[in-house]
Amino acid sequence: MSTQIEQLSTLERRFTMSIPKATIELEIETRIKRLVRTVKMSGFRPGKVPVKMVASNYGPQVRSEVLTDAVNKSFSAVIDQNQLRVAGYPQIEPKTDSADTANFLFTATFEVFPEVQLADLGALAIERPIVEVTDEDVARTLETLRKQRIRYEAKDTTAGDGDRLIVDFDGQIDGVPFDGGAAKDFTMVLGERRMLPEFEAAAHGVKKGDTKSFDLSFPVDYFGKDVAGKTATFVLTAKDVAKPMLPEIDAEFAKAFGISGGNVDALKTEVRGNLELERKRRVFQSVRDQVFKGLRSQSTLEVPKALIGAEAQRMAQAATEEMKSRGSKADDAQTSPSTFESAATERVAMGLIVGELVRSNNLQASPEQVRALLNEQAQSYEKPDQVVGWYYQDPRRLSEFEAVALEQNVVDHVLKTAKVADKMIPFAELIGPQAV
Repeated sequence: MSTQIEQLSTLERRFTMSIPKATIELEIETRIKRLVRTVKMSGFRPGKVPVKMVASNYGPQVRSEVLTDAVNKSFSAVIDQNQLRVAGYPQIEPKTDSADTANFLFTATFEVFPEVQLADLGALAIERPIVEVTDEDVARTLETLRKQRIRYEAKDTTAGDGDRLIVDFDGQIDGVPFDGGAAKDFTMVLGERRMLPEFEAAAHGVKKGDTKSFDLSFPVDYFGKDVAGKTATFVLTAKDVAKPMLPEIDAEFAKAFGISGGNVDALKTEVRGNLELERKRRVFQSVRDQVFKGLRSQSTLEVPKALIGAEAQRMAQAATEEMKSRGSKADDAQTSPSTFESAATERVAMGLIVGELVRSNNLQASPEQVRALLNEQAQSYEKPDQVVGWYYQDPRRLSEFEAVALEQNVVDHVLKTAKVADKMIPFAELIGPQAV
């Protein structure tokens, strides 16, 4: 006899499960007898504990396990019989108002996966960056590497842009000190603009041992609300002034970056190779983001609430763990699942759309694709084979590369049909100002 399934909404379903009490009691009795053979109790030899004592001690736990197993089995049978795809976890509750004394009755309320109406791929417009890594890009990157190994040498002349200062300062507003207005042995590099412009301007031109007094007006939108819009008087003492010394790009410099023999040309080749990997990654990222945005905006589906809730919970937990790892106190407003509902909805929706596209077009990632991606990534390490081996020691570590391979398949599939326009752009524009 088939179970009647009630449709509560587009996605929500409900049905009632009937489980004979006699079947449950028989299974409880069987499990208690099985426990008697192995359970240990003080004063009794193994296997000789009275059944009543075992039932008294373990009966509630066994009853709970038997009922849970029976309910799960019954739920799965109905789902399989009706070929339903359950989204998230069902809500199962006992029916306490039933006149049926021979059976346990439970209601199962759940959502099913939605029907996804995919976008017209031919209507999607994608702009694909065409980028070349040039000698100038390599030179810019080498300059960045030089700055990472900068050292400073004491100077007796006045401080200017690029110089490092170690200073003491003390600030007051109307003769009263304020939080954050004083520091000892504070390090700053002129020109980095970490300090307010008036503070940097005052520090320009000082020499070691100089003391200088100046006024500073805090902007009205300054993050420190207690001082925003107010004027403070600072006294600054320069304890050290040092000029920057950049290393030459020579054999020693190359060796510092793992180039055996100090071959500068080999270093440049390695830098170019890394930039090529980054170029490839950024181009794909740009195209992927456009593809996914187009798929989301043009596809139609109703997102299951159960999946949104589960994803919001995961995102909240990740935010909490990240804050703890930074030594910050978890803020309820920032780590509440409700805070992440909107983002969770988009993430779940995109997953359903991509999943439907993969299923309907057989776009699953192959082991060969995953291996190729891993090999490519491993080349940036000193011992690529060891890196590859480490990932294959635990298949779960490969999930990142499997996800990328799957995304590549989806993007490649969409690009075959979408309207694609190629656009030449400089490498620096692709990467952004923070990288080169």
